[in-house]
Amino acid sequence: MTPDLLALLRAVDTPTVCNAIEVAEGKRGFNRFTRGTMLASAPEDGAIVGYAHTAKISALAPPDEPPEVIKNRRMDYYRHMAEGLRPGIAVVEDLDVPNAIGAYWGEINTTIHKGFGLSGALTNGVMRDLGDLPENFPVIAGSIGPSHGFVHVKEIGTPVTIFGMKVANGDLIHADRHGALVIPPEVMNDLEAAILKMQETEQIVLSAARQPDFDFDAFETAWAAFEKART
Repeated sequence: MTPDLLALLRAVDTPTVCNAIEVAEGKRGFNRFTRGTMLASAPEDGAIVGYAHTAKISALAPPDEPPEVIKNRRMDYYRHMAEGLRPGIAVVEDLDVPNAIGAYWGEINTTIHKGFGLSGALTNGVMRDLGDLPENFPVIAGSIGPSHGFVHVKEIGTPVTIFGMKVANGDLIHADRHGALVIPPEVMNDLEAAILKMQETEQIVLSAARQPDFDFDAFETAWAAFEKART
């Protein structure tokens, strides 16, 4: 991922990237995105872009493994988040969903992850401490709640599923208040051009529709030019 592509990805929203991937692939049908409504800790912040650092947690019941095992796994988890590819995103599946109660993403944990140099967090689980989370570390989560429950780490670096989207450790993620997607590696070389082309061609219709004399005839002309530019 070049610096120019990274800057562009951070500047556009996730629906734009979703459409641009289809432009790069030359067909509709891209489906590596989240399903359903997710919540953003800072809806007005830009997108988070980075390579997935995956893990799984649970919080409904106390862990049934020896305390030393849980402690060591916790340290292994933080080491996993502190190391690896950058930019990075913590992508953590809560195994308790749809009954998740453990707000893993609060002021302390987000500050730790931001300190490790990660760009944000994506989870199907719970966040809390809204208003006290660090700046420039968006959390895209499944719900909001007050308690951490008995939260503990179950797995590190294994594939996870977030709102129907399967994520492998190291996948490139784009996420914002709309949800998230996995950017296929095979479109990387064409993605910047696809985003720019899509933005340019969309303006053909948008500019026409914003004119005070816009009517069906103007729409028909603009749409024909739009379809011609897309091919």
